[in-house]
Amino acid sequence: MLNNEHFYNRTIRKIVVAFGTMFNDLHVVRYNKDGTVPYEKFKVPLNYGAKEKYIIRITSDPTLTKSIATTVPRISFDMTGMSYDTARKLPSTLRNFAKETSTTIKTQYVPVPYDFSFSLSIYVRNTEDGTQILEQILPFFTPDFNVTINFIPSMGKKYDMPIILNSVNSTIDYEGDLMSTRLIIWDLEFTAKGYIWPPVLSANVIRQANTSLYLETRTKDAQKVYVNYANGVGYFASNETVRVSNKNIHGEVLYFSNNAAGVANTATLVVGYLNDYLSANDVLVGDKSNATYTITSIDTNPLKSVLIVTTPNPISALPDDEFGFSETITDFPNIT
Repeated sequence: MLNNEHFYNRTIRKIVVAFGTMFNDLHVVRYNKDGTVPYEKFKVPLNYGAKEKYIIRITSDPTLTKSIATTVPRISFDMTGMSYDTARKLPSTLRNFAKETSTTIKTQYVPVPYDFSFSLSIYVRNTEDGTQILEQILPFFTPDFNVTINFIPSMGKKYDMPIILNSVNSTIDYEGDLMSTRLIIWDLEFTAKGYIWPPVLSANVIRQANTSLYLETRTKDAQKVYVNYANGVGYFASNETVRVSNKNIHGEVLYFSNNAAGVANTATLVVGYLNDYLSANDVLVGDKSNATYTITSIDTNPLKSVLIVTTPNPISALPDDEFGFSETITDFPNIT
């Protein structure tokens, strides 16, 4: 899809397995009539499937020889649905990284949050068995319980998935004649706060990051303009105030050079802290130098303000090494 190579992270399968594993070691102990001496202990079978399916299995008796007591207690669970969770949405541009080789890394965008709905049913013949199983489950949900899952082993990260217990209800099936054995069913509804993970991609190690900050030249903050150096008078001093007297416009000289990309007789002038826009044919006069120049044109391209170069320290660090960063900051206009 979307021109991606085939990928399958088994995310949903891992969530289902993690949910079922929580209830895979429940036991029922039978006691004597005084409730003091245990005489029988067995593990409660756990199956995946819809509740209706197991009710039919338990109550069906084609040979008229099977009783419910021989097939219960029993537990079944089923994933009943999934929905997108906007509350846990992270910025789509965030990514996780892990080492692949000495020169490449594995990268993966953050996952998409989904809520998975599960239904768990407990089938018992008598009340004591049902409450005994419930008491082995309910104390751990307050109302949620965290399960640690290694969703993406190749990325080397494990995540805690909260599983919330939403409700507990019981029903008693008395259908049949007076000789039929009753069936008690406890229904528990859960919500698992899981994720769907995108593909894992390979990328080269970034050895240097360059960040440039720009001043928009069409704002009052700063403008880069061009003047005719041959027809001007004097030289603007750095940081002096220049004015367009007939328009009551003023600003501060940030940069002035008599060379503009090799164009003859053209000077580059950067004026900051303006109170209004400059235009072509405006005449600028310096307060300090008394220099005078006429603007011939205005640069519409963004004006670089700061360049930040970030490199790992040491530069020979590998993807899984401990290292810091060194930064070089260059302010513009850079007259050197």
